Amino acid sequence: MRKLIALMIMSVFAFGEADAQGILKRLKDKAVETVTNKAEEKVQKTVSDEMDDVLGNEDESEGKKSKKDKKGGGEEEVESAPATPEAAEATYAKSDFVPGDEVFFADELAGEKLGEFPSQWDLLEGSAEVAVMKGQNCIHFDIDSKIAPLMRDMDNYLPDVFTLELDVWLNHESTDMANRYYIRAYDSEDKTYELCISRGNEQNDLEIYSDYQPSSGNEWRNAGDNNRWDYKKNDWNHIALSFNKRALKVYLNGLRVLNIPNCKAATKLTLEQYGWGGYNGDKCYITNVRMAKGAVPLYDRLTSDGKITTYGITFDTGKSTIKPESMVEITRIQKLMTENASLKFEVQGHCDSTGSAATNDKLSQERADAIVAKLVELGIAKDRLTAVGKGSKEPVADNSTEEGKAKNRRVVFVKK
Repeated sequence: MRKLIALMIMSVFAFGEADAQGILKRLKDKAVETVTNKAEEKVQKTVSDEMDDVLGNEDESEGKKSKKDKKGGGEEEVESAPATPEAAEATYAKSDFVPGDEVFFADELAGEKLGEFPSQWDLLEGSAEVAVMKGQNCIHFDIDSKIAPLMRDMDNYLPDVFTLELDVWLNHESTDMANRYYIRAYDSEDKTYELCISRGNEQNDLEIYSDYQPSSGNEWRNAGDNNRWDYKKNDWNHIALSFNKRALKVYLNGLRVLNIPNCKAATKLTLEQYGWGGYNGDKCYITNVRMAKGAVPLYDRLTSDGKITTYGITFDTGKSTIKPESMVEITRIQKLMTENASLKFEVQGHCDSTGSAATNDKLSQERADAIVAKLVELGIAKDRLTAVGKGSKEPVADNSTEEGKAKNRRVVFVKK
């Protein structure tokens, strides 16, 4: 934005006021075009703020960001922690997180209208709306807001074994309580446990902790209290939660940060934002929420079905770029093939019905090729793998619902 203002000032001096008016109009039209396609007025500030961050603070040549925060009357240069794709993949490859096998809720916020309440959610408190942050459709929370996924049975949808994954935006500012998210789980009677992700103390640390004994009243029983975790600053961070009958594990960007052995099972959950003090309400966003049931060992799935269907391998929207968190599942496949040297797979990419058949055919083939290339990179012989793009031709669920589309977006490893 500062660059754009500078160009405006220069045009006035160089061309005079009359000519400059035309130039300024073209510059303005171009800037609006590159931000978003006619965002609603109430989220234009969000998009504009993002443009300021990108234009003023990103240093692509060194793969890092810098931002000057005013603190104590001075300026402090801060940089995000090194997080190259290779480093992120290495962390996920070592992670013991196992994504669920059967998706029962997923929301990438594709096709949602900016400024409107997200269609797959229910509003319980406050307000929330669809926005854009760093090119990603997301849900922007106002202060003290609470939402819940829209389900057929709103009070009873969590199984005994499930996983929850989502991306949260973690700001890096001197403002106290700049980000504070809660995942709260409930049974039919009361809250069973809650997870707090808090970024915003004076040191800009990230705290992740849980109250897992609500019977103790208001007293916090913190697992991981006073732990400070590294995170991607002014960026999206991946949170994963694994619940197995009574054991709760929590992961940040593939790294396990909490391991609570005994929690009461829940039947539903909410996602919340809560702030106090100097809280900055413009910086709380979530996206890519996915809940899945079960976690059957790969070999058992292969033995019973002759194939492995996975939802744990995901890609950037509309692209064949594998997300780093997919390395959890890809590494499991690599280990399975290493331990069973005769095993060969046809790697099938499947899409939902969004987009044309030709586009989906091409995209699914490119994604299958990308998975094969990654497995070969990990040491699997290329002649043991065949990539096949199935497009949207073999749905396993109704494409007219978001839940059905989520089930149709999958990767299948078929034993040859």
